[in-house]
Amino acid sequence: MVSRTEIVCLCEGAKGKSIDEVFINKLMKMLKPKWLRTQGSNVIRLQPCGGRSQVIKRTPGELKLCLRAGGHTTLMVWADCDDDCEDGDALKRVFWKEVNEAGISRDDFDRVVFIFAKDRLENWIDYLNTEQTNESEEGPKLKRHNHGKKAADAAKKLADKCNAGASVDPMPRSLQWSCKNYRALANSFPK
Repeated sequence: MVSRTEIVCLCEGAKGKSIDEVFINKLMKMLKPKWLRTQGSNVIRLQPCGGRSQVIKRTPGELKLCLRAGGHTTLMVWADCDDDCEDGDALKRVFWKEVNEAGISRDDFDRVVFIFAKDRLENWIDYLNTEQTNESEEGPKLKRHNHGKKAADAAKKLADKCNAGASVDPMPRSLQWSCKNYRALANSFPK
């Protein structure tokens, strides 16, 4: 078992209530990123932050902590684009502004793995379980206590696709963006 966190995941939602925690935890454990030294129960630390604005505000401080911890600690930021950000690139610029104002360099910012759903991870869960969804509509809100297995099953399917190097083309647009962003960073680590 590893003695310290290697992936810190900032995400939207309330601790213990959001389906995001179930999805993220299962996905990361199934992906087993190659930059992790070992696997263990405390490799991933999930930090539910409430709404997106709280995730944005907490990012500079968490990134500084990850940078101080060393080269094997990675910050992942999970958030929703919602209606006020056209796509992942637009939301990433909002995060860059906050991080830049905190004095963090572009090179350090580029080490963050950003995963952005359009409105909710529920759209991804819907797609992964049914192979169809409409990202122009907000997916139905899922509660952790009665939909945890559905979220975990969807995360496993996504991890299987990612580990197999499956094409992202048939996926919803925000999931394509997030998969490409994850793969770009994952492929930058030596094998």
